[in-house]
Amino acid sequence: MPQHTIELDRQHALRTQALSRLTGNSASTGTRSNASVALGVLHQLASSPSTAADALALLHELQVHQMEVDLQDEELHRSRAELEADLLRLTQCHDHAPVGCFTIDRGTVLCEVNLTGARLLGVEREALTGRTLNAFLTPPSADALQALLGQVDVSLGDGHHGDDPATCTLELITRDGRRRHVDASAAADPVGGRYLLALSSSRDHSLRTTP
Repeated sequence: MPQHTIELDRQHALRTQALSRLTGNSASTGTRSNASVALGVLHQLASSPSTAADALALLHELQVHQMEVDLQDEELHRSRAELEADLLRLTQCHDHAPVGCFTIDRGTVLCEVNLTGARLLGVEREALTGRTLNAFLTPPSADALQALLGQVDVSLGDGHHGDDPATCTLELITRDGRRRHVDASAAADPVGGRYLLALSSSRDHSLRTTP
């Protein structure tokens, strides 16, 4: 094979290797390794007058690629900041919603409770996780809650996914022994295996509390 052809093949191989490293289109052991290899290839090209132009072209591509990486990094940081702000806002809205929001399992064990829900039960939120909502209900209301969750299961079995939450009225017994009626609505937790329950003062019994 003529020497000229060998040299062209070598230049092409070096350029292909450099481009592959610079653009991340080949398997690598890490960013620093990629940069080291790419700079080594660039040095090889720059050391020969016949490939100096290729070296300049690769240097330009390296600079453009670095700029793209920097822009992508800025975009990722901006997106993360926006997501964190949205999460904080949604968390605050959930905690301070005008209704008690609960996530419970089939046994009514409290998995998650917002601040309004904790105040409704008269117990600090940290002390509620792991307790059952049934413990705060009269026996008939505990049965009504089970029937409510059953309606949610039936709705899921029919292919509905909480478009029309099941509802009923429950009677709560707070920690100080007082009773109050609340309107309850339940839907399936989108994550699966649990239920989302909202409790608010009953429209018919909003002023009725019994010692």
